[in-house]
Amino acid sequence: MRPSAGLTFGGRYELQSRIAIGGMGEVWQATDLVIGRQVALKILKDEYLGDPGFLERFRAEARHAALVNHEGIANVFDYGEEEGSAYLVMELVPGEALSTILEREHVLSTDKVLDIVAQTAAALQAAHAAGLVHRDIKPGNLLITPDGRVKITDFGIARIADQVPLTATGQVMGTVQYLSPEQASGHPASPTTDIYSLGIVAYECLAGRRPFTGESQVAIAMAQINETPPDLPVTVSEPVRNLVYSCIAKNPADRPQTAAHLARAATALRRGDVQAAAAAVPAVLGAAAGLTAATMLMPQSGAPTAATTVLAAGAGVPEGEEEEQPTERKRSPWTWPLIVLIILLALVLIGTLIALALNSGNRPAASTSSGPPTTATTAPPTSSSAPPPETTTAAPTTEQVDRAAYIGRNVDDVRTELEGLGFVVSTQEGAPATTPDQANTVSDVNPSGPVQIGSTITVTYLGAPETPSAPANAPTVNPADVASGGIVQVSWPAATCPSGQQLSGYEVAVTNDATAPSPVGAGTTSVNVQAGNQDFEVTYRYFCGQLDSPFSPAAAVTIQP
Repeated sequence: MRPSAGLTFGGRYELQSRIAIGGMGEVWQATDLVIGRQVALKILKDEYLGDPGFLERFRAEARHAALVNHEGIANVFDYGEEEGSAYLVMELVPGEALSTILEREHVLSTDKVLDIVAQTAAALQAAHAAGLVHRDIKPGNLLITPDGRVKITDFGIARIADQVPLTATGQVMGTVQYLSPEQASGHPASPTTDIYSLGIVAYECLAGRRPFTGESQVAIAMAQINETPPDLPVTVSEPVRNLVYSCIAKNPADRPQTAAHLARAATALRRGDVQAAAAAVPAVLGAAAGLTAATMLMPQSGAPTAATTVLAAGAGVPEGEEEEQPTERKRSPWTWPLIVLIILLALVLIGTLIALALNSGNRPAASTSSGPPTTATTAPPTSSSAPPPETTTAAPTTEQVDRAAYIGRNVDDVRTELEGLGFVVSTQEGAPATTPDQANTVSDVNPSGPVQIGSTITVTYLGAPETPSAPANAPTVNPADVASGGIVQVSWPAATCPSGQQLSGYEVAVTNDATAPSPVGAGTTSVNVQAGNQDFEVTYRYFCGQLDSPFSPAAAVTIQP
């Protein structure tokens, strides 16, 4: 079924306007006719419906993606099939794709890029904890809301796409510019696959270009496997460059350990804390960037897989392209090991010379031949303690969670901060707030104190305040029949506010040309109203702090002829 405006899917989702067209299908803005909600409808192309295995995997992925509850992942509401079309119903996210922003701005600030990386990595950690790998992280799948929030889209769809093999013409499903080396060479994807793709996104945002290009998708895939990325601009600080380089290391083992570690490192670099960033990702200090020619290549053993066979047959690097590649980056990963080695050698040499001098002053010349071995064995213990241990940047296993530091803060801000520290955060609504400004503020964090990184922390927040209910009865008017310009006494019973709220006053309202007094305090339950020349009605409401109840039923007052 060809999508068009006005068409209804599933008897409830009416298409309004097309948002985008992609390789997998079309995305439309639609109205949920049952509850009136605006949603996004992803409608798959017909060519993907002929394979029953593909459809079944897609259904499973749709179910799994719907289980991931995280503010950084666009929600999946529904799935359906109708007249040969399969579709997903997803959250309609305001804002624009990162790809659109890059087309307009080309290069983003380092702080903005680190913010995007931290938010995306925190959302990926939640997905990875649920056993899901996105497999197609790219600017087009990262939506940026007007307030700067990142939303990942197309969970599940991308996971299926990379299971479809290369076509006869060598066409790779998905966006190969962000494909990890293990995906390009036919190896299984893992959470570090998403980290690699996010690293490519970060590189593109900082440099204004993708690190790997080619004349065909197969050539780009080969570059992902074999080539070294060009240097990032010198305007990007060394720690940030090292973080990006570690994300796009060819060997998955050289990348950040988890998406949570990456989120922590990016968050720390945003506030200028390089040591905290290095505690999460040691390569931030340049000790293990893993980008030399010797370590950049994927390890290969045994016979090539079917995917690698097709890739190798379809595209070699054009002749002369190697000479055009940028020179290899400075070997900063070896700087500290060389310094330590030089210090060790110097100390051993000094110790040996001192020992020789002592021996030559106290022993016959003939015994000096045995002196050096003796003194050489005693000198190293003195010097071996000089080099600083290299375990100081090991990632901590726990983080201190101060409950009091989060109480009263906005729940979304607290969630982002805790996820940046490496925790999985579960939010739950607690008691209603007593004032509107307290809504969505944190009331509890559990557990607190030293908490294992990767653990789930439950954040409880105050819900919307309970609205005071309308008075059940109309006020009493005396008299109900009055002369023009006369006085009518209006009275009512004392009101009761919801739990936790305090009664603060009442207000009387009248119709036509009658005149009512200003609102009165909580201790007043009657006021005088002056009649006009027309019949009128009287009603009242009460206030609980900043909240007001609906008006009561009306009492009628008649003007005497």
